[in-house]
Amino acid sequence: MVATGYARAYRANAVLTASPGQLVLMLYDGALKALALAREGLEAPGEDPRRIAVISQQLLKAQAILGELQSGLNLEAGGEFARTMHRLYDFHLSRLFDANMRKQVAPVIEVERLVRELRDAWAQMLAQQDAPAVGHLSGVA
Repeated sequence: MVATGYARAYRANAVLTASPGQLVLMLYDGALKALALAREGLEAPGEDPRRIAVISQQLLKAQAILGELQSGLNLEAGGEFARTMHRLYDFHLSRLFDANMRKQVAPVIEVERLVRELRDAWAQMLAQQDAPAVGHLSGVA
């Protein structure tokens, strides 16, 4: 019980101290976790109503996270890239809606793959931003 409180406090502190880029990465990670739980539920055999409720809950959670990422896009400043990302998030949300309505795993797998690609590209971009310049380390100006 106490460990749960510490974990919750740690997560809250991590969010409060994260950069905007790290927050986006955390959102991608949260969406991927929800998608994985939904996929596992859809792949499990049986018709347990609790399992169906968990699947729906996790898909709705993933949709909420992706909707938050979409709403954070600045369509004016971001130009064509932001508009493309907006359409991509629309696609993700539509596929997850279909997956939830039909209880199909294929759309979840598809969105999970696409979101993982975005997450990994974002993480790589953050790592490159945080890496010191090679010339600076070698003394070359």
